[in-house]
Amino acid sequence: MPMTLPPALDLSLDLLRCPTCRTRHLRPAHGALRCPVGHAFDIARHGYAGLLTGTRATSGDDAAMVQARDRFLSTGAYSPIREAGARLAADAVSAQGTVVDVGCGTGYYLAGALDRLPGARGLGLDTSVRALRAAARAHRRAAAVAWDVFRPFPLVDGAADVVLDVFAPRNPAEFHRVLRPTGRLVVIRPTGRHLAELRGHVPAMVTVDPAKEQRLHRALNPFFEAVVTEQVEYLAVLSRPDVLDLVAMTPSARHVSRADLDEDGLLPDRVTVSVLATAYRPR
Repeated sequence: MPMTLPPALDLSLDLLRCPTCRTRHLRPAHGALRCPVGHAFDIARHGYAGLLTGTRATSGDDAAMVQARDRFLSTGAYSPIREAGARLAADAVSAQGTVVDVGCGTGYYLAGALDRLPGARGLGLDTSVRALRAAARAHRRAAAVAWDVFRPFPLVDGAADVVLDVFAPRNPAEFHRVLRPTGRLVVIRPTGRHLAELRGHVPAMVTVDPAKEQRLHRALNPFFEAVVTEQVEYLAVLSRPDVLDLVAMTPSARHVSRADLDEDGLLPDRVTVSVLATAYRPR
């Protein structure tokens, strides 16, 4: 029985270009997306399109990280971050706009933006197959595509009104190419105070480089100008399972063992959440 194209993916076909020959068109045929030259890319039964070719990126979240992320985000502990991203996105998108979430994970932040923009569509890019399974069903107007942020995006020029980047790697040149001239880039990243209490108890956790802001500015400055920056900072009250999920859903999961956490029965029951959210306009 032929596969039915997921409605959100159908809605986003005009945004996609073949990542191999970079022609403008990808069209569904025989359970795949195909370009006029004949390159074909599978549509997974979970609803996302697998556009990655060649050597696969290995940095995507694994199943345990995705499950921990789903559980943690469902508590609402990061909802103020989601709301900040959605608010900045809404300032830049028309009723029929397009939001591209780079490093979308499970689609949590993209879905938040689309909830605030009832006429907009979304497209999430991520390397993690496990995360993409969730992202493909995160919102009825959000499609999901397997892609590596460090490669040229499989998107046409000027595809997006908003590029959303939340706790994710960045590719400034590609952000600029796929944004419309009137579009906005929204970047959300942690400050040095983010999860400070937890890092104090678990020294093996990944820390925030003090030079991170300077590096971000240097990387984006040739392509973008900051329009507005909001600081989102608050204390989140967490149960022990929440804290364990918070560690397990981040890159720290690769450095912290369960023994590291079990050794300390006094994990904090509240942590500082501290991020900066900036909207940039293309130069």
